[in-house]
Amino acid sequence: MFDQISFPQQIGLSVLAVAGAVWAVGLVRMLRRDRSEVTVWRGAQSLYAMPRQRSHPADTVELSAAERDAFIGLVRQLTDGRP
Repeated sequence: MFDQISFPQQIGLSVLAVAGAVWAVGLVRMLRRDRSEVTVWRGAQSLYAMPRQRSHPADTVELSAAERDAFIGLVRQLTDGRP
């Protein structure tokens, strides 16, 4: 290989180069594996402790004038008069 370095140094350099290549390949494989698992996990992620909403998401309730005024007063009280 190299004429300027001794045979044990050549072996050490070769071992170091192979170890670096193995580390780089392992790192790339680990990062790719984690990326694919994250996309699968995000697709299947759900909270099992929380029940799913089964009714229509846009349910509304009509309020009377007194209820609407009481709600407006409550909101003003909680926001300390901030708009």
